[in-house]
Amino acid sequence: MSASYSIDVDVARSIVRITMSGFFGPDDIGGFLARRKSVHARLTCEPNMHCTITDTREMKIQSQDIVAMFQDMLADPAYRSRKLAFVTAPTLARPQLLRAIGSRGARVFDNHADAEAWVLAATVGDAAAA
Repeated sequence: MSASYSIDVDVARSIVRITMSGFFGPDDIGGFLARRKSVHARLTCEPNMHCTITDTREMKIQSQDIVAMFQDMLADPAYRSRKLAFVTAPTLARPQLLRAIGSRGARVFDNHADAEAWVLAATVGDAAAA
């Protein structure tokens, strides 16, 4: 299965929604980064005050080079989310995702409802950021 992704934004709630599936190559990562940049340009919140929910349930196990590219993508401070949630399936790709997340403080969920509830829940510091 080749790579597929979609990225959209809920401007009113400052939520970026990403769906990723398949097996990614370097060109796919390049296209993803370009799309992410254009979607983030639509956000109206302060930098890094948005939340992101990424659905990776249909991701395949990736090569180590691609996992490293995902780690670099997640580490880019220009796109850092206030809250980062992943919806995953209990597959062999889940450990790769956890490795890519590293120490980001992201959360992993089994379904969209739980991920969105966590993203939308008030956290310490939200009032200061508002």
